[in-house]
Amino acid sequence: MTYPFGAVVGMDDMRLALLLNAVSPAIGGVLVRGEKGTAKSTAVRALAAVLPPVDVVAGCRFACDPAAPDPGCPDGPHDTGAAGVTRRARLVELPVGASEDRVVGALDLERALTEGVKAFEPGLLAAANRGVLYVDEVNLLHDHLVDLLLDAAALGTAYVEREGVSVRHAARFLLVGTMNPEEGELRPQLLDRFGLTVEVAAPRDPAERAEVVRRRFAHDADPAAFAAEWASEEDGLAVRIADARARLPHVVLSDDALRQVTAVCAAFDVDGLRADIVTARAAIAHAAWSGRGEVSEEDVRVAARLALPHRRRRNPFDAPGLDDETLEQALADARPNDDDGPDDGGPTDGGPTDGGPGDDPTEEGPPPTGGPTRRPTDSGDPASGEPHQGLSAPQVPDTARRGERGGRTDAAPAPERAAVAPSDPFRTRRLEVPGIGAGAAGRRSRARSEHGRVVGSTRPQGGVTRLHLTDTVLAAAPHQMARGRTGAGLRIQRADLRQATLEGREGNLVLFVVDASGSMGSRARMGAVKGAVLSLLLDAYQRRDKVGLITFRGSNAEVALPPTWSVEAAAARLTDMPTGGRTPLAAGLLRAHELLRVERVRDPQRRPLLVVVTDGRATGVRGGSSLADAHTAAGLLAAGGTAGVVVDCESGPVRLGLAGVLGAHLQATTLRLEELAADSLAATVRHARHLPFRRAA
Repeated sequence: MTYPFGAVVGMDDMRLALLLNAVSPAIGGVLVRGEKGTAKSTAVRALAAVLPPVDVVAGCRFACDPAAPDPGCPDGPHDTGAAGVTRRARLVELPVGASEDRVVGALDLERALTEGVKAFEPGLLAAANRGVLYVDEVNLLHDHLVDLLLDAAALGTAYVEREGVSVRHAARFLLVGTMNPEEGELRPQLLDRFGLTVEVAAPRDPAERAEVVRRRFAHDADPAAFAAEWASEEDGLAVRIADARARLPHVVLSDDALRQVTAVCAAFDVDGLRADIVTARAAIAHAAWSGRGEVSEEDVRVAARLALPHRRRRNPFDAPGLDDETLEQALADARPNDDDGPDDGGPTDGGPTDGGPGDDPTEEGPPPTGGPTRRPTDSGDPASGEPHQGLSAPQVPDTARRGERGGRTDAAPAPERAAVAPSDPFRTRRLEVPGIGAGAAGRRSRARSEHGRVVGSTRPQGGVTRLHLTDTVLAAAPHQMARGRTGAGLRIQRADLRQATLEGREGNLVLFVVDASGSMGSRARMGAVKGAVLSLLLDAYQRRDKVGLITFRGSNAEVALPPTWSVEAAAARLTDMPTGGRTPLAAGLLRAHELLRVERVRDPQRRPLLVVVTDGRATGVRGGSSLADAHTAAGLLAAGGTAGVVVDCESGPVRLGLAGVLGAHLQATTLRLEELAADSLAATVRHARHLPFRRAA
């Protein structure tokens, strides 16, 4: 398991996590998170070279074990002890753009209908059985493929259901995923399925970076010689993995060690019991890898650092992490008492005790358990904070209304202000694009997709992947006598076949245009506005949308975040966004128009949803009103068919209604800030009337 590109920060953890899964695949796989260019994929592909070989039934496409063949194998039944062959374990790569049929396999419906043959072509899950399934950029995997992986990982079996024909086969594999967090996060369900997770980053030491370049050049110059140079080390690693696998069933997990595992998991307040099981399995595998016959405290410590960081996240914007002080305190609290000393627990000669590892005063270790200790709090740990998930609409304090009475505008520049922290997020109503799209699978707007309800049928352009049986029979029925049908069988030709048309949901590009000017009022009011946008970002994360952020203040507008999958990055930019100054509303809308024009060329299938957060006021660079310019810019967006919503942030007893006028020019719905909450009365009424995006006259 060599790395042509050398080591990077966190590579030792990644190497260890992969090796522990090679020793015990029951751990559940590895998720590798890191910035681009850190050899994540190289390390994963190197794993295949050191995995022990597997015995498979000769000619079986599903890699059945000759000693215990799958009784339901589509290529079976196989007799126990059937002729087998030995081959290397496979590493199968699952592309993020793969179709469902490519992943689970497909039935040849044409042969099934015309020849009466039940033919099945296995997919990637069958190829990965008893091997490694690798997903690069796993965070970009479409939801329908994520669902397939979740089912297979949980059951160890893949199911293919096609028009009354059912096929199942074994699909037990080591799941390995790599991702760049800047491009977005994983769904919590899939994240929890990864047994271990590690973070990697590029080294900052020039000598290490030079070694990376040196090894890369050596590999490119002569790949065969480079591989031969590291062959002996790889062979030794493969032998050690095989020895650890043989030792694994005999490793003892004592009650004391198990108590430490559960104490650590409880200390970090993880959800469910999967964390306890995975941590225990990883500790056993680490003991086997280290050549020990019993799990030690060090095994538990290493396992917890790999198995728990991604399970203690309390909301999608929290970065995975583990506090070492809390870990050491939990281990110390669960450590068994030492009964070898005097009854009073003190030393007999006034010298140091020999209670075990870590008692040497020259060593650094956890605090002693005999005296009072300070348990760390979560206040300073960003990974442990749980956001308030209240469903109430954001409230704007009365202090936010000062200076707005009587229709005050901000013709004079307001003083510059630092960034304002957003208020607590809340659950928002679903905003969607009208009509039916054809974009990538998601959870926001209606679209033609691979999943959903059947709404009709079409003539297939290529092979039939989802047959509409009723329409196929109706197309063939009028021609049965002309085709010479005499018996009960139905004579079907290629022209009769109909492909089912399904309607599901798509992901959109949600572009936020946020007014950060002085007209937005006090810090408390701007905090409420940021909290509302943060809530919409959370909603976009859950619906698998692409997001972008434009802010306008002072004399111009800027793209704070180009369209990206990383909702985390958008939240960070929103939190750090300064406020104050004039209100160049027209500049913000024109910048949005230009950005959307470019995005339509890059990703023409992804429909945009424009969310303008403003009170509707506008000023020019020289203090003059630019409402006319803003309305003209809004007309350009409306003429381009951009669906949008205006979030009216105006508050106070006197309201000018400028945001509503802007919404009319955008041909978009205008919602007051408090109407964004999913449980607000206005949202309920609008939903009941089916008016999520009623166009203004």
